[in-house]
Amino acid sequence: MPGESSWIYRVMKQLKNECNRVRSIQHILSRKKHAALSHASNEKDTIPKFGTIFTEHMLQMEYDKSCGGWQSPKITPFENINLHPAAKVLHYATTLFEGMKAYRGVDGKIRLFRPQLNLQRLNQSAIRACLPRVDTHLLLNYLEKLINIDEQYIPMAENASLYIRPTLIGVDPTLGVSSISKALFYVILSPCGPYFETGSKPVRLYADGSFVRAWPGGCGNVKMGANYAPSVYVQELAAKKGCQQVLWLFGENEQLAEVGTMTIFAFYINDKGERELLTPPLDGTILPSITRRSLLEIARDWNEFNVVEKPITMKEIISMKKQNKLLELFGTGTACVVCPISEILHKDQLIRIPTCEHINPIHQRFLKTLTDIQFGRTQHEWAHIIRPSNMYTEDYRMQLAY
Repeated sequence: MPGESSWIYRVMKQLKNECNRVRSIQHILSRKKHAALSHASNEKDTIPKFGTIFTEHMLQMEYDKSCGGWQSPKITPFENINLHPAAKVLHYATTLFEGMKAYRGVDGKIRLFRPQLNLQRLNQSAIRACLPRVDTHLLLNYLEKLINIDEQYIPMAENASLYIRPTLIGVDPTLGVSSISKALFYVILSPCGPYFETGSKPVRLYADGSFVRAWPGGCGNVKMGANYAPSVYVQELAAKKGCQQVLWLFGENEQLAEVGTMTIFAFYINDKGERELLTPPLDGTILPSITRRSLLEIARDWNEFNVVEKPITMKEIISMKKQNKLLELFGTGTACVVCPISEILHKDQLIRIPTCEHINPIHQRFLKTLTDIQFGRTQHEWAHIIRPSNMYTEDYRMQLAY
C-alpha cells in the first residue's frame, strides 16, 4: 500500500526514541544508585550483596566455525542474550566460566590479580568441554577497556571489589550431543562485597560422605557449569542444619576434597612435632585455583613450616583435633579470598576447630598478604595494573550505550 513503508519507518523511529528514553532513565538511575558505591565505606548497606547488581556494559564475542572462528570482540550495553530454544547450552550444559576481581587500590589504581592464569584456566576448561579456546592476550586487552568504561562501579572499600565473570557457552541451534560449531563468549561485571552473608566471620561446614562433588576421570578440575548445579541441593541441606558451606568428601575413607566452591587448607602439628600446611593434591578432582596456587607459593617463600600437597581424611582431622594438633582449617578462593572454618558437622557430631583462637593465625597472615597485593599496599608482579584510558570518557560511554 502507498505510504506503508513511511508509516513503518515512523513507528520504528518512535520505538527507537522510546527505547533511548528508557535507556537514558536507566542510565541516570544507575549512576545515582552507584554514586555512593564508588565512595563506599565499611558500612554493610553501601556494599551490594554478591552477584546481585551489574554494571552498564558487557563484552561479547561470537564464534562461528563456518565464518572462520572467532569474530571481533565488541563492548555493548548490558543486555539480555537471545538464544535459540535448541541451543546446546540449554540442553547439554556446554558452559564454563571464570571468576576474577578488579580492586581499587589505596593509590587509586585499578588492579587485577594474576588475570592471565584465569584466562589460561578458561582455555583448559574449554578443551574439556569441546568449546573453542580464546586468545588470552586479546581478551585481557578488551577486559581492560570494559573495566575502564565502567570504572565508576569499582567500590572504594577494602571489603569490596568489582567481580568479573567471563563466560563461554555453546549456542548451536540443534539438538544432539556433539561438539559445537557456534559459541558465545561474554564478560559481565558486578560490584560486590563479601561472598558470604556472614562476611569474614568463620563458617560451619556440613560433611556428608554420601554426596560427591567430583570423581576420578570426571571434570572436577575444570570450571564447568555442570559441576555447580548438583551442589545446590546439598548446600540447602547444609543450610537446614545451620551450616554455611558443604565440606565435600570422597571415597570410603572420606578424603577432604573442597569446601563449597573453595579450596581447603589445614594447618597442624605433624607426627614429628613440626608445623605443616596441607591442601589436597591436584588429582583431577580438585579445581586448580589461582588463590590455592598463590597461597602455596607464598608459604614456600616464607619457608617457616612444611608445605605439602597430599590427601587427608576426616578420620585424620578428628584424630588431630583430639590430640590438640589441629591448629586451623580455612577455605580459599577468588570470591571469598580466605575464609576461616570454626566447626564441622559430621555424622551428627559437631567438631570444633580452633582456627580463630590463636594469636596472629596463619589464615589471617595469608589474607593480609593477598589483599595487600590486590589493593596496592604491597607492590608485586602478581598485580596487573589497568592502564587508564582517556578514550573512554563519559561522552564515549553515552555514545556507546545509545
